[in-house]
Amino acid sequence: MDGSPAEKVATIDYKSGTSPRRRAWRVLRMVFLGLAVIGGLLLLADWAYKRYTNVYIDDARITADVISVSSRVSGWVTKLPVGEGDRVKAGQTLVSIDIRDAKLRLSELDSRLRAIGAERSRALTEKTMIDRQTKSAQSVRRSQVRAAKAALAGRKSDLNLARTDFERTKKLLNRKVVSRQRWEERRNAFRKAEQSFQQAQAEVAAATASLIQAAADREQLLVLDRQLTMLTHREAEVSAQRERQLLNLSDRLITSPVDGVVDKTFVNPSEFVSAGQRLLMVHDPKKIWVSANVKETDVRHIKIGSAVTVEVDAYPDKLFEGKISKIGNAATSEFALLPTPNPSGNFTKVVQRIRIRVNLDNKDELLRPGMMVEVNVGIDDR
Repeated sequence: MDGSPAEKVATIDYKSGTSPRRRAWRVLRMVFLGLAVIGGLLLLADWAYKRYTNVYIDDARITADVISVSSRVSGWVTKLPVGEGDRVKAGQTLVSIDIRDAKLRLSELDSRLRAIGAERSRALTEKTMIDRQTKSAQSVRRSQVRAAKAALAGRKSDLNLARTDFERTKKLLNRKVVSRQRWEERRNAFRKAEQSFQQAQAEVAAATASLIQAAADREQLLVLDRQLTMLTHREAEVSAQRERQLLNLSDRLITSPVDGVVDKTFVNPSEFVSAGQRLLMVHDPKKIWVSANVKETDVRHIKIGSAVTVEVDAYPDKLFEGKISKIGNAATSEFALLPTPNPSGNFTKVVQRIRIRVNLDNKDELLRPGMMVEVNVGIDDR
């Protein structure tokens, strides 16, 4: 027997695969597919528009002035009061180096300065004493020279008188006016006057020699002046050594140059460090920027002061605003350690990169040196 009409229709729809449920799913699938295609086209259009109106740079990272703190002197590390991640203030002690030997050296130089000061005082006292003694002796010798010259003048007058009496007596003796005894008396008086005159001349010569000796004794003052000059130079030399030693002593207390954060330490207490050895690294978290490499084909679209949006991989839900502050004057390949000459003549053109700097405001101090970021620069002329 044949079935009812409804059963016949259901059998035909089942055999032909065109049941109402299947047709509804087919329509819904077509709608979803159409919406997906439209959405994809919209995203593609948005991506193309942004690529046309923006410059994207994914070769960028956070940079800061990371200061490598090193030692200017050699010695044993006695204290290391900070560790990695600690915040420090400018002038805060980071590392202390043993100061015992430096303090002993400073005490030695202080002793040498005191010894030089004592020697200077002795030389000044001796100079004052010699000055007074020689000045007094010189005055006495001048008086003796004047007295000897006065006595010489008197002896000369006596000699002239005795010579005149002797010659007159001699003439009278020839004429038999006086006795020979009288003549002998005048001769003896003349000879005594002559000897006295010669003695007076010797006394004048001796007094003059004494005056010259007194003047020569004052030359000791010049010797003492030379000694004082030498002491002055020695004192200046030792003072310079003392200043250097004070600098050496202060260098054994290494302080932070900035307000910042300790990034890494390279020494431990009780280790021996050499001059110039790196001890730790610090940076100021408020002074960070983005260092990015731009394709040379995009440099014409970038200007100093252009607004920049920065996406940080560490914070995908945050955007950071910044401005371009510097544009490099040479491609990064110019500073490569290994140059790339082309002696064989085979040339492959490669797009070069120009480094730019983007200043950021790191108020919350979320950004840290070395973080990878993506930079989006808007093109003003499009």
